[in-house]
Amino acid sequence: MTPAEKEQLIKYLKDSQEEFVKAVSGLSEAQWKWKPAPERWSVGECAEHIELAEGLLFAKAQEAIKNAPTADWETATQGKTELLLRVMAPRLGKAQAPEDIVPTGKLDRKVTMQRFAEARAKTLHFVEDTQLPLKEHLAEHPFPIFNPLNAYQWVLYIPLHNMRHDKQIEEVKATPGFPAK
Repeated sequence: MTPAEKEQLIKYLKDSQEEFVKAVSGLSEAQWKWKPAPERWSVGECAEHIELAEGLLFAKAQEAIKNAPTADWETATQGKTELLLRVMAPRLGKAQAPEDIVPTGKLDRKVTMQRFAEARAKTLHFVEDTQLPLKEHLAEHPFPIFNPLNAYQWVLYIPLHNMRHDKQIEEVKATPGFPAK
């Protein structure tokens, strides 16, 4: 990871956290739990998904780091950083969340936000301190279009995924019928 990439990644992590906290702050319990449709997620479910995904994505970065360096990592991951930047935050394309990060809607808001803050602090600390050659270490991704990603791309995925769902939260809040209080 170049110094410029590290600086940008730290900015993405901080900005996406700030955007997320702002999007959910001050919501009533009714607003937190309201669903635009039975098959759509509430703000609370989006928040729970963001929190769960942070841990899963960071674990994938750690898995990649544990894998032996890949000599042809540049070929294997070519264009995937740009693809992540192009499709994740703007919400281009839909994807089905893996089962282990599908929200239950049963987690308390305080717990969800506390777990998110702790996970983000861990991610940010890692990015700020690492000297590892993240791009040389790969891990499988369940979606063929992204498979494989290197450890840098897995960490970059975290704030971009967060921003993607921040937009989803704003869509829920803008849906007709969203509780006024």
